Amino acid sequence: MQKSVNILNRKAKFEYEILDKYTAGIVLAGSEIKSIRQGRASIAESFCEFQGHELFAINTNIEEYAFSRNFSHAPKSERKLLLNKRELKSLQKSVQSKGLTIVPLRLFTNDRGLAKLEIGLARGKKNYDKRETIKDRDVKRSLDRIKKSF
Repeated sequence: MQKSVNILNRKAKFEYEILDKYTAGIVLAGSEIKSIRQGRASIAESFCEFQGHELFAINTNIEEYAFSRNFSHAPKSERKLLLNKRELKSLQKSVQSKGLTIVPLRLFTNDRGLAKLEIGLARGKKNYDKRETIKDRDVKRSLDRIKKSF
């Protein structure tokens, strides 16, 4: 079978506090899914936004497929996300009332070869929270070095 694709947004966990996670399908063209299967995508600068009652991933970069001729796609176009109606209503209410944001965390392919986007309902971190995260990461790294030496 195909190798699985796992593209991460490493900045998301540093910049935001993730409150809840959802797995959403993505509406893609043929050349887009082929590019994703080659691992030629990036979700580092992307975010999700509601337009009406639909959720879209904006600024997701999926490079053009090298072997497509006439039916190529735009690399940074908006892509519709597929979620249950109940999940969409819940997310929209959280974003509007509590001032939260929706951030893509991971782009992956499932067992059937379909592209999925893991999104997170997030709250932005303050600078002192980011410094605390860096400090915790450094302490953990030094403890792991000490454990490894014994």
